[in-house]
Amino acid sequence: MSDKAVSDETVNDKTDGTSDQLPDRLSTDPKSPYYDADVLARDVGIRFKGIEKTNVEEYCVSEGWVRVTAGAAKDRYGNPLTIKVHGPVEPYFRDKA
Repeated sequence: MSDKAVSDETVNDKTDGTSDQLPDRLSTDPKSPYYDADVLARDVGIRFKGIEKTNVEEYCVSEGWVRVTAGAAKDRYGNPLTIKVHGPVEPYFRDKA
C-alpha cells in the first residue's frame, strides 16, 4: 500500500508544478522528448535578450539558448533548418501578460 501512496504523491506533484510553471526546456517538435502539448496549448511566449521572438522552435532556460528557424530553408527531410543562439531566455504564458 505504501508504494501506491508514493506513486500518487509523485503524480500530484507533477500536475501541481505544471499548472503555473514553465518547463526548463520545451520544444514545438512532436518528435522531441521535450515536446509538451498541454503547455504549448496555453500560448507560450519567449523573450530572448529582452526582445519577444515568434520563431523559436525550442528553448532551454538553464543552459541559456533558443533554437530559431533559419529563414525558409529546409533540410532533406522537409524540416526547417534551425540555429542555436545563446543568451538570456525568459519564457512566459501570454494569457497572463
